[in-house]
Order: sequence, then C-alpha cells, then structure tokens
Amino acid sequence: MRHQTNTQAGWETASDQLGLPAPKDCETLSLLRSFLNPVFEQAETWQALRQVLASKGYGIAFSEGHLVLLDGSGRAVCTGSTLGVPLRSLSERLGRPSVRASVDGHTGVLH
Repeated sequence: MRHQTNTQAGWETASDQLGLPAPKDCETLSLLRSFLNPVFEQAETWQALRQVLASKGYGIAFSEGHLVLLDGSGRAVCTGSTLGVPLRSLSERLGRPSVRASVDGHTGVLH
C-alpha cells in the first residue's frame, strides 16, 4: 500500500463535483466555530447573516441541500452542519431562505 495525496486519490475532485467541501481537521473547525458561530447565532435575517459574514471575508451558498460556508475567493470551506449550525435550525429561526438555483440545479445562492 502506498500513500496518495487527496488529489491523486481523487477525493478533492469528488468533493468539487458534489459542491461540498472536503472535511477539515478538528483544530481548524474549532477555530472556525469560535470565530463564526456568534455570527450565525446573532443573525436575525438571511441578509444580515450574509452581510456580517461578508464583512469577515466569508460568504454562504447552498449545495445538495446543505448550507456551505465560502471563503473570500468563493471556495467551499465547510458546511453549516460541520460548524454546528445546520440549515434546518437556521431555517427554523430565520425563515426559509430565498435561494437562486444555479443551472445545474444542485447549487444556489441567496437571492
């Protein structure tokens, strides 16, 4: 058995095709949670959430029924569930998001 990088193994390609981010290590997730969870918890509307995240260099999108956190260049960082704020709980609190679907029908952005 020999070691292969994620790219050689095809894992990054698979996650890109699904539109979902590759898993992160626990330290990175811990830092993201401590930095961003207050933003998610204090947001009163989807637009307010988007604005505050943008001011911190992040964005949100939707893929395969998941909320996806994006970095400043638009690359998927992690899902809301991974941060402890799944789409379902946000939707219950903020209301159903108005999502503009992409042509592929699997991804979308807040309208």
